[in-house]
Amino acid sequence: MSTSPASTPATSPPADSRKSSAMTVPKATAPAKPPGTKLHRRSRSGCFTCRLRRKKCDEGEGQCKACKHLGLKCEYKRPMWWSNNDQRKEQKEAIKNKIKRTKLSEKASQVEASGAETPPGLSHSLPTSATYSDITARTRAPSIDSQYSMGYDFNQPHLHDQFDPYQLHELSPPYDANSHYQSIHPTPYEVDIKTERQMYVNDVPTRRDSTISTFSTFQPPQSLPTLPPFPEDEWIHEDIYESGDMFSTEEGLDFNFFDFSHGAPQTSPHALIQVDDCDRSLLDHFIDNVLRLIFPILEINQHGSARSEVILPALESNKCYLHCCLSIAAIHLKSTQGLQTEQIDSDIMRHRYATISELCEALNRDTDHQQILEATLGMIFFQCSVGRPDDSLPDIPWHQHFEAGASLVKKLELPYAMVQVDHAKMHPPFNMTLTSWIDILGATMLARSPVFAHVYREKNEMGSTSGLCELMGCEDNIMYLISEIACLDGLKTNGGIDDMQLCGHVKDLSEFVNRTEPSPSSLEYPYSSTGAIRPKQLSKNMTAVFRIAARVYLCSLVPGASKHDQTMVNLIDRFAHAMEFIPPGPDGFDRSLVWPLLIAGSMSTLGSSFRHVFASRVAGLGEHAEFGSFGRMVRLLQEVWHQSGEDCPGGETRSVHWRDVMKQQGWDFLLI
Repeated sequence: MSTSPASTPATSPPADSRKSSAMTVPKATAPAKPPGTKLHRRSRSGCFTCRLRRKKCDEGEGQCKACKHLGLKCEYKRPMWWSNNDQRKEQKEAIKNKIKRTKLSEKASQVEASGAETPPGLSHSLPTSATYSDITARTRAPSIDSQYSMGYDFNQPHLHDQFDPYQLHELSPPYDANSHYQSIHPTPYEVDIKTERQMYVNDVPTRRDSTISTFSTFQPPQSLPTLPPFPEDEWIHEDIYESGDMFSTEEGLDFNFFDFSHGAPQTSPHALIQVDDCDRSLLDHFIDNVLRLIFPILEINQHGSARSEVILPALESNKCYLHCCLSIAAIHLKSTQGLQTEQIDSDIMRHRYATISELCEALNRDTDHQQILEATLGMIFFQCSVGRPDDSLPDIPWHQHFEAGASLVKKLELPYAMVQVDHAKMHPPFNMTLTSWIDILGATMLARSPVFAHVYREKNEMGSTSGLCELMGCEDNIMYLISEIACLDGLKTNGGIDDMQLCGHVKDLSEFVNRTEPSPSSLEYPYSSTGAIRPKQLSKNMTAVFRIAARVYLCSLVPGASKHDQTMVNLIDRFAHAMEFIPPGPDGFDRSLVWPLLIAGSMSTLGSSFRHVFASRVAGLGEHAEFGSFGRMVRLLQEVWHQSGEDCPGGETRSVHWRDVMKQQGWDFLLI
């Protein structure tokens, strides 16, 4: 939502000069602003009524001018209807009807108010907001012969009927119909021309504008019915990316699904991020290049929410989180541009050390638990988007960070809040949803049960959502079953279950997976006829990929399981087929499927359809296949295939588990 600053300078800088929507200001001890200051500004404080109408809000205290003028309820605190798409549509329709009634009453009152200045029957256009925006400038001086002037003789008969502005087909009689007007030079008619403009992006209607132009003519207008108004002409799209609902007409997505830790938008119109001059370029690089890589599925479902509701508010208020993001930006810069200098390594370690120091101080104070959790999750999850597999800089393993994060989750009672989502009609806490994703898939990296497995089990029994599908693309029930399989994997690894019991549990879990199978025709290409991504169809396709990977993971736990078994070969072929419905390339979603690709790839055979699909996907990503968790997964699979003996044609192949290869190589990856 765009806003107007409190004071407007005499000369505004061009829009092209702004590098990002956030603002950075260097730290300063003196009150005066030091030279070279750079600000990253963005607005998050417009009222929700203006945001729903996609109108510019002046953010007036108590009530903005737009809502006050139109008689609407101005709500700065997020209302209940904002989180439900159906309720948003109802609210939008109610507001639109109220605006129409307000406009109609305004027109009626303005016709009465302007009657003393404008002779009836001389204007053949409807009064509009544009016509009456400046009544003084548009009225004519009353003539002596007018019945509305001081010298008019009220005893004479009416020359013609009063003009009804709401009856467009009934026009006033022409001047030559009455002898009284024969000696009067005719006054030109005023004709309003309304122009509608509709903008399309990839054949998707986006911005809609209307303008009204007025001109004069001596030719009376024809008595023809007017064109019907353009539907919803009150709703001019200020910015299609502000609301993020460009797909809502296709899918009916539920926007603002999560309960973000920062709550409702702040009243301040701008976000101020304090950063040293030497780190300004790192912040710009993070916002411009790294931020878009972090939550690609959330960005598809709720365009802009990751940026406006998660990242930028935390950068503004959480110093520990800021240092974490600057360290991640330096890692990404080093990887993508091939920098091998002491300066870039120093930046990485300096901010990494600052993050750890801030975390330790906050933990000792035992305060600001939400901010500490935010930074801890950032240190774990953001690493999955950047860096190369051979990065040798010292760092704390991700699972040690997660232990601290899990402790904070318990202190904040987020598991209880997650269980109460359906009972209390709450939104899933965003930080708990992200924690759950790391917990479930991270447990498979370590062959242990997820920390909050009991929560996922209860949620599965209730059929309740945790927001995993909206955040990462895989439906919640499949992720709950992967949690159960990870528990079984942990029992097997630790020797806590015999082979007979293991096979029984595998059979039971396989039945649960079968119940989640959709119809065979559920897989479709996720593009609409206009070329836009359909988020719900994309989630169905990604869920199918995760479901097959879960089956492969479950079957691999059976004693003596081999990738050459016909059941396993069939599963891998199904996986390769499902991947055909996932958009590939740098703008695709292969990097959101690291875990399924690892599980299926480790059980694939040389020459299988998976190997061909995988090679094609890696080639399509280009240099992007070398970074983040995807690059580490590719490196791990190559090593697994090498150690299994596939590089020696005609030689004997052996079964090699990917966790054993990671342990042998000293890799402590989180491949999610």
